[in-house]
Amino acid sequence: MKTTILVTTFLCCAAIVWASQAEEIGSVDTEFKFLGPDHKIVVEAFDDPKIEGITCYLSRSQKGGLKDMVGLAEQTSDASLACRQVGPIRIVGEPKEGEKVFSESRSLIFKTLQVVRFFDKKRQTYIYLAYSDRVIEGSPQNAISTVPIQSWSSR
Repeated sequence: MKTTILVTTFLCCAAIVWASQAEEIGSVDTEFKFLGPDHKIVVEAFDDPKIEGITCYLSRSQKGGLKDMVGLAEQTSDASLACRQVGPIRIVGEPKEGEKVFSESRSLIFKTLQVVRFFDKKRQTYIYLAYSDRVIEGSPQNAISTVPIQSWSSR
């Protein structure tokens, strides 16, 4: 019994950690840096951990240079978000309103880029909101994407 609980707990934690990871799709350099990596725009994809069939694409700036090389660069709050239905919708677990589906540190300790999910029951649409926050003061910059639930036939 204890082994089953431990294995289940481990798998749930692994799913949560994996869900907050994004797969890099590509990037473009925006400014050459002689020392350290160049400034760039990165495009990443991540799947909603509790709503199978929805993938979100996130583009964001990534500062380079010496500060980035040693992990001290504070990244900007800019982000663009596009979420799409990529298969049949299947709910896994219990989604909650305003639940975090993606999180990424944007500075050494104080700034985080987050994507949260809402559900508009009347219109049968999932809403994804990307924003940055800080311990002291957040940013009003945000991005939104909607995914209306549609039937999905085999292709």
